Amino acid sequence: MTSAERVGEDCLTVDAYKSVFRRHPAGVAVIATVHNGRPVGFTATSVISVSAEPPLLAFSLAATSSSAPAIATADTLTVNLLSGQQDDIAARFATSGIDRFSTGGWTTLPTGEPIITGAHAWIRARIIERTPVGASYLISLLALTSNAQPQTTPLVFHDRTYHRLGPHTAI
Repeated sequence: MTSAERVGEDCLTVDAYKSVFRRHPAGVAVIATVHNGRPVGFTATSVISVSAEPPLLAFSLAATSSSAPAIATADTLTVNLLSGQQDDIAARFATSGIDRFSTGGWTTLPTGEPIITGAHAWIRARIIERTPVGASYLISLLALTSNAQPQTTPLVFHDRTYHRLGPHTAI
C-alpha cells in the first residue's frame, strides 16, 4: 500500500479534525509577498518554528487559496506575527475577494516585501521548499532577518475567536 493510499484509511472526519484544532490555540500571522508588482497577503495560524540552527520555519497554505499563485512563484516573503491589538488586521487578511492592503497599515522593507505596521514581530524569509501535502502546500522557509517589538503581546486564535495574551492570562 502506498503512503497516498494509507492517508485515506480510517482517518478522522473533516468535522472531527476541525473540532480538535479549533480548541488548540495558535499564534496569528500575516504572510505577505509581492506578486506581479502588487502586495499579496493572507492570515495564517499554521506558522511553526522548525529549527533554530539553521533558522527554519514553515506554514501551510491551501492549494485553493487566492494567495497560492503568489506563493508558488515568490522567492522571499515576510511572516508578520500579529500583536494582540491587531485582530482587525487578522480578520481583513482572512477575508476573500478584497484588496487586503487598500486600507494601509503596512510598509515595505528595502528589499520590497510588505510588513504589517505594529506587528509583534516580523521575519523576512526565503522559500526553500514547497511540498504538496493533501489539499495544501507546506512552505518551508529560511529566516533571513527579523524585528521584534518586545513591548507588545501576540494575537492568538482559539475556537474561532481572537484572543489577547498578557499578564492577566499568566498562570
